[in-house]
Amino acid sequence: MAGEPASPPSRNWRLGLNTYCVRFQRWNDRQLFDYCAQQKVDAIFLQSSLDVGVMDPRHWAHVRTWSKDLGLHLETGGGVLLPGSPEAYPQAVLNLRKNIERAAAMGSPIVRTLIATDRYHFPPGPVEQHKETAIKILQEVRSQVMDAGLKIALENHKDLLAWETREVIETAGKEFVGSYLDTGNPVFVAEDPMTTLEELGPYAVTFHLRDSVVYEAGGGVAVQWVPLGEGTPDFKAIVARAAQIMPANVHIFCKPITARPPVVLPVFTEEFWTRWFPRGRSRDFSQFLALAKRGRPYGRAHLLEDTDQGRDRHMAELKVQQLEHMERSLDYCRKILNLGVRWRG
Repeated sequence: MAGEPASPPSRNWRLGLNTYCVRFQRWNDRQLFDYCAQQKVDAIFLQSSLDVGVMDPRHWAHVRTWSKDLGLHLETGGGVLLPGSPEAYPQAVLNLRKNIERAAAMGSPIVRTLIATDRYHFPPGPVEQHKETAIKILQEVRSQVMDAGLKIALENHKDLLAWETREVIETAGKEFVGSYLDTGNPVFVAEDPMTTLEELGPYAVTFHLRDSVVYEAGGGVAVQWVPLGEGTPDFKAIVARAAQIMPANVHIFCKPITARPPVVLPVFTEEFWTRWFPRGRSRDFSQFLALAKRGRPYGRAHLLEDTDQGRDRHMAELKVQQLEHMERSLDYCRKILNLGVRWRG
């Protein structure tokens, strides 16, 4: 929760924002750069770009120039790694290769990817098989990534537990694969973000802050994303620990995603563990339950219409709320967490 400012940071964190969090504005890439400059951030994470030139090499050159001219560190990448079927495997490799080419041309030091949208959208087969497929795809592009001087940034999404993601990074090769460490996704796999940080922090190549309320409800544990500083995890402790274990050149990004209703995880049912998390660790789950016992439902007014049915009907209101939540979260990052450089000037 927001409160007194943290003590001066033990490292000089550069603060950016993740553009996915303002996607309702339907801005092109240049407008996103201008917004970042207006907000006086140090970096931009260009995620899920809606620009018509997103895959045009001529546009990539423009983005690189904007980044230099505005003094904004740039990071970017692509989407899901796993193919939906064995027949789609070659295309999955080609997609990743194209995203590596795009990131290099734009001047990004990393290429974001994720194994799957969530565990419920894995292709048929056991989790170990999917990990092996992901590792195989990553190793196929190793020479391209290293020749370009980049690293793959594997996002911990709503798919694997943190230690499983660490295994993928280590087996594929930590010399070219690192962690896109997101603090909002762990709660959807019944994991405390601090557990995720301890597992993946030493491998981090980019660090994205997203807050959640986590609380006991309906025979399970409810989770919901909220603006930064308004949820259950202790972000002062998270950032302080990250400063101790993350590599020195990692940028930190503000990534609030809101307007979605709470989701109740049926964590006390046999199916949740036998089907979705058969290798869950009891000590990690205990830490997650302790987090839930400290939490409460979100108490502030919040339009919950980021759904297929409500998005278009309430887009005008969602646009206003999205910017307000982003700017409220940036304010928390600066005033409470002491993050960022440019805004101080």
